[in-house]
Amino acid sequence: MTTARLRALRAAWSLLPLLLVASFLVAIAIGAVSLSLSDVVSALTGLGEAGLATDIVQAIRLPRAILAATVGATLAICGALLQGLFRNPLADPSLIGVTAGASFGASLAILLGASVAAAFGSLPVVSIAAFCGGLIAVALVYQVARGINGTSVATMLLMGIAVSAFSASLTGLMEYFADNEMLRRISLWRMGGLDAASYPRALLMLLVLCGLLATMFRFGPALNVLLLGESQARHLGVDVERVKTGLIVLVAAGVGTSVAVAGSIAFVGLVVPHMVRLWVGPDHRQLLPLSALAGAGLLLVSDTLARTVIAPVEIPVGLITALIGVPFFVSLLRKSRESL
Repeated sequence: MTTARLRALRAAWSLLPLLLVASFLVAIAIGAVSLSLSDVVSALTGLGEAGLATDIVQAIRLPRAILAATVGATLAICGALLQGLFRNPLADPSLIGVTAGASFGASLAILLGASVAAAFGSLPVVSIAAFCGGLIAVALVYQVARGINGTSVATMLLMGIAVSAFSASLTGLMEYFADNEMLRRISLWRMGGLDAASYPRALLMLLVLCGLLATMFRFGPALNVLLLGESQARHLGVDVERVKTGLIVLVAAGVGTSVAVAGSIAFVGLVVPHMVRLWVGPDHRQLLPLSALAGAGLLLVSDTLARTVIAPVEIPVGLITALIGVPFFVSLLRKSRESL
């Protein structure tokens, strides 16, 4: 490892955790009612007297901040895993159809509306339908891509594009028949949002994120070997088919759950891993955890801006992630091109 790369790694491991903590505290402190840092710390630790600040933090802002951090980290890890699997830094979780399938499931649940709600009672029907839609889409893609000679990454990519296009067509058809209220709900859901944050949703995302973090140390070295090509990886003792299957299952679970609880949030899974890779290099043992830190911080900052820029109106957080991510992405691409 070169001296410059080692310095970059040290800087990343020093700055990203600090930025994550700072963005988490700012997300809790800023809102319709601004709180001081001492109020935030007292509310989080429970050492202060119960009051309005404690109620605001514990009932509203804390679960939303946890949900934002876990969703951002999950999307970033899934993006890094897929980019390693496809050996393409521009790969995105939507390439395997999970986002489009989840959007179709959620749109169908919204269109059916009252009849579905009556059948399932108080269950979060839209979230459940979104998760099932994403899971079915990924299962279809994987089933077609899997053959006698193993799983074809190229076929998986093409099938993912086909499933995404088909799901988008079905979603557009449902939007055509939806009334104004349903159409608005579908549109807002597809833009992404954390306004429905709660402790059960935050806990669910935290469990999914912990599962991803627990397995990334196992898949990190394998992804590094896969960068050499599948045949070379097999000769070096990597069970390529098992790695592919494990990665697809992890990405489907991570992205499907994220879309189910927060809607479709654009650009995090694409931009964050690429930005981190340009900073610290392609070693997945470093790339995966650093992408998680950066993704969590980015979505926390984006959600804070979404809540406060034109308050009391709340902008969908998916629009903010795209507005923040695109300029950084273009700037990093220009710098990397100039350095060649």
